[in-house]
Amino acid sequence: MTEIILMSDARVAAVPVQETGDPLVDVRDSLLIDDRKHEDSHGAEHHLRRGVLERLLTAQSLLPDGLRLLFVEGYRPPALQRLYFERYADELRAAHPDWPADRIRTAASRYVSPPEIAPHSAGAAVDLTLADAGGRELDLGTAMNASPEQSDGACYTGAGNISGEARANRAVLGEALGSAGLVNYPTEWWHWSYGDRYWALMTGAPAALYGPRELAGC
Repeated sequence: MTEIILMSDARVAAVPVQETGDPLVDVRDSLLIDDRKHEDSHGAEHHLRRGVLERLLTAQSLLPDGLRLLFVEGYRPPALQRLYFERYADELRAAHPDWPADRIRTAASRYVSPPEIAPHSAGAAVDLTLADAGGRELDLGTAMNASPEQSDGACYTGAGNISGEARANRAVLGEALGSAGLVNYPTEWWHWSYGDRYWALMTGAPAALYGPRELAGC
């Protein structure tokens, strides 16, 4: 079984960042948008580093006829990332009061990245899925953002407890995004990134291209 490296792994944090200064750009004129996350991010989630958006457009061009990417969330302000991480860690502490702090941190990072290295806060990560020509979301096995507990592990990209249709759709999504240079976080089939520390570690790049950013007005 292939080792899954989690965001909490010291190897991820050890990757240096050589910031390129690539700007955060609004994706709403370029991709099909789903607004399920707008209540928390106040529009920030519609932004990505320009290099990430360019690769998503390449990936979309590689999809079979009649399919397109459905964009849900990109950039996440550092304060919001911290809130998500602590909220999930609190849930784990309540469910497992005997777990030490390091185990809580590791378990939480299956679902929410530690704030200090979060790809979303660098504008380098995107949560997305597939839609048909009419904009209807396809079946990829779980609801997006389903936690490991909620989905019985089916949120893992390589999970076996999903339908054949969902597995095939995940393969289509992964082939297009991987061919465009993005990497998947294997505990979340919907999470893909380019230019962040996790991407650098997975691809052997000497450094990340993007570090955490603040977006004016968010």
